[in-house]
Amino acid sequence: MLNGPKPGISRESEANLKDFVPPAGAFAYPITVQPADIDYLGHANNVVWVRWINEAAIAHSEAVGLGANAYFDLKVLWVVRRHDIEYLFSALEGEALHATTWVAEMKAATSVRRTLITRAADGKVLSRATTIWALIDAVTGRPRRVPQDIAAKYAPSE
Repeated sequence: MLNGPKPGISRESEANLKDFVPPAGAFAYPITVQPADIDYLGHANNVVWVRWINEAAIAHSEAVGLGANAYFDLKVLWVVRRHDIEYLFSALEGEALHATTWVAEMKAATSVRRTLITRAADGKVLSRATTIWALIDAVTGRPRRVPQDIAAKYAPSE
C-alpha cells in the first residue's frame, strides 16, 4: 500500500504532521524524567506529559518577557481550553527530553500552541501536542482579544 498511511499512523495524524515542523526560533525546554513521573507501567504517566507541556509554555512566556507578573499588570490571563496530545513512545526514568514549543496561530482571543517532546539522546519524537489557549480579562472573566503587542512577542523569528 504505497499511497496509504504509514503503519501505525492514521490519515488524520499523517495530514497534521506538517503542523509540527517547528519554526525558526521555537522555544526549547529541557526535561529530565524524574522517579515521581513514573507510573505503575514503568514509564512517564500521561498526566505528567500535560504538566511538561504546560511548564514549557510558561517558560516560553517568561522568556519573551510575559511571565505571570506581566500578565497580572495587564489584567489578563491565559487559560487552557483544550489539550490534544498524541503519545507516540514512552519516556523512562532518567531520560533527558526536549520540549520544543511555539505559538502557531493567534486570532481573536485564542492562541494555538504546538509542542513536540523528543528524546535528547536520539531526537526521537515521543509526543505531539496542540493546546488551545484563551486570553481572559482578569477583571470581567470574559475572553479578550489578544493585543498586538502580546502577539508580536510570540511571533516566530525569521
